[in-house]
Amino acid sequence: MSRRGLIEVKQLHKHFAWVPALRGLDFVVQRGECALLLGANGSGKSTLLRLLCGLSRASSGSIRIGGWLLPEEAPAVRAQIGLLAHRPLLYANLTARENLDFFAALYNIAPAERTRRRDDLLQQVGLAARADGLVRDFSRGMQQRLSLARALLHQPDLLLLDEPYTGLDEAGCAILDGLLAAASAGGCTIIMSTHQLERMPSMVDRALILSDGSLVYAGQANKDLAALVRQATNSA
Repeated sequence: MSRRGLIEVKQLHKHFAWVPALRGLDFVVQRGECALLLGANGSGKSTLLRLLCGLSRASSGSIRIGGWLLPEEAPAVRAQIGLLAHRPLLYANLTARENLDFFAALYNIAPAERTRRRDDLLQQVGLAARADGLVRDFSRGMQQRLSLARALLHQPDLLLLDEPYTGLDEAGCAILDGLLAAASAGGCTIIMSTHQLERMPSMVDRALILSDGSLVYAGQANKDLAALVRQATNSA
């Protein structure tokens, strides 16, 4: 994969009951890049992220991640991916510590390493003092921070983040910024959808802009992302 992208999408279409959600997407994201996925509500961002992580099946076209083809090789792909979705994907009746232990076991992380990573991440997301608290008693922001720890637990090659700043206060946003910067510096590839363009991470390399299911821009991330989105969607 030295000369190929970590993510390679070709002529990707997705329909729901014959209504097009994605229309012939073609793009490549190189290993180690950080890409912002932008567009209005209903433009296809969440649909694309679900396809990239293997939670949905394309109507036609192809997706390769790390050389593996989706959906045929979905287990190999999922092992590389950390996902932060709209839903926290946590077990409400387990504690924060128990949640991370459960997911670490799913990823076959050795027990000693599991404990180290779990405790380090709980500290990094500011939840060490609430490690034994039930997730059902956590605020939305606390659940979001724990979900981020879950996504990073197995040290994925690719992070897929769907509106990750949702529910976070300023302290939570700062924690997220720091963890994303560290992941990027470690070579992790990141694709993040967001409406909060003012929070554009400093390590962003490029933007992917969707409009009505079509990819209308795939290129360098402009500092004035709001203007870039307006220009790209108005010219679609």
